[in-house]
Amino acid sequence: MTPQEMTSLIDETLQELGFSHFGFTSLSKPLSFDYYKEWLNEGLHGDMKYLEDHAPIKEEPQIKWPRARSALVFAIPYYPHPEKKADFPLKQARVSLYAQGMDYHFWFKARMAELCKKLQEILPEEEFLPFTDSSPVLERDLAKRAGLGWVGKNTCLIHPKKGSLFFIGEIYTSLDLNTTFEPLPDFCGTCRRCIDICPTNALLEPKKMDARKCISYLTIESRQIPDVDLRKKIGDWFFGCDLCQTVCPWNQKVFKGQLTIEKSLQLSSQEADELSEDLRYILTSSGKKLTKDFLGTPLARAGSFGLKRNALLVVANRKMVHLKNEVSELLTHEKLGELAAWTLATLNTD
Repeated sequence: MTPQEMTSLIDETLQELGFSHFGFTSLSKPLSFDYYKEWLNEGLHGDMKYLEDHAPIKEEPQIKWPRARSALVFAIPYYPHPEKKADFPLKQARVSLYAQGMDYHFWFKARMAELCKKLQEILPEEEFLPFTDSSPVLERDLAKRAGLGWVGKNTCLIHPKKGSLFFIGEIYTSLDLNTTFEPLPDFCGTCRRCIDICPTNALLEPKKMDARKCISYLTIESRQIPDVDLRKKIGDWFFGCDLCQTVCPWNQKVFKGQLTIEKSLQLSSQEADELSEDLRYILTSSGKKLTKDFLGTPLARAGSFGLKRNALLVVANRKMVHLKNEVSELLTHEKLGELAAWTLATLNTD
């Protein structure tokens, strides 16, 4: 199959599956792999040891998938979220845009699997394997080479007409597709709004992030309590953070002022009450209930410990003194006791 035939075939199902744009590239050594190794060696990935473990496969995918020769790379927008959860438990807690619905690892992969099935019917001798970022794949490197965007100073993939609020997924195939997609130029120019807005200064320099300072890492991936000097900087983010993306002029252009860039949200009295209800619910619910309520959503990744940790941080940073009793109940918690005490001390200061 020629690249032109593949493009024509996928174009027919692109809109049906909700993909915004796609491309393909050969599965050679990633262009950014040496930079990635240096980033790992500096320890900037924090406790995400799986990134080290997966490095050899990211460098040479054939170690795990011997027949893989090319990658079809897809993007699907998550704003507005395409897979909303009808009974999402939270009303006002500040949650990253990508997480305001069902977990994309499942539904996005399912959509790509549907496409794989169609391709397999046409090309039964070939292999087609769908992936999302839970697999050992350097997604942004592949997406850049496939022409889906350039890697911005905020480390996200940006497209001039699509912005950066999209998921990336891949289908590895045994087809040897010589790419017809040209990588996009870097259009960040001299802009550094993403670097300047980051509350924790996680962006050390253009395209270099210290995950250990990133609010998304601290509230999602980390299984620890943040250092004291970072806690107030997390602000009212309950799960994740979008600031380095929403401030981007390319996203502002695409979404025409719909995106907030406030470091702390201005809430009406009703919204403030709803936030209180959210956090009271998180602080007082059992781990079993939280697991059940957030099943199938990205918030399940944080677990009961992570969700309660994040709630304590928001309570402290928004000075929600009316939740002192709920905070006090966690003073004897094995892992959260110190943070609960810090939260109470913060609430008691002017």
